[in-house]
Amino acid sequence: MNAVPEEITSLVGREVYSNNGVFVGEIEDVRLDLDAQAVTGLALAELNHELFAGRVDRNTGVIVPYRWVRAVGDVVLINDVIERLDTGTDEPEAEAEAEV
Repeated sequence: MNAVPEEITSLVGREVYSNNGVFVGEIEDVRLDLDAQAVTGLALAELNHELFAGRVDRNTGVIVPYRWVRAVGDVVLINDVIERLDTGTDEPEAEAEAEV
């Protein structure tokens, strides 16, 4: 059976949780690669301030790489961002990008 494609804008407003059930934030916008016709990131606002304390200002959002997304439904599940943020590594996918 083929799934009916959804509008990209239907992602806006959905809550994002880690695969361990921790609230991360709410999708405010999406980052697109127009040449590849693909979503490359999710811009999150209304962040879990405990999760991002000391990393992101309260009025700032983050962009989570779309490759972290594990499932999209009523909510969006991503790989466990807490483990990625707490590793302190310099790997490109180890930290969410600050949104300008």
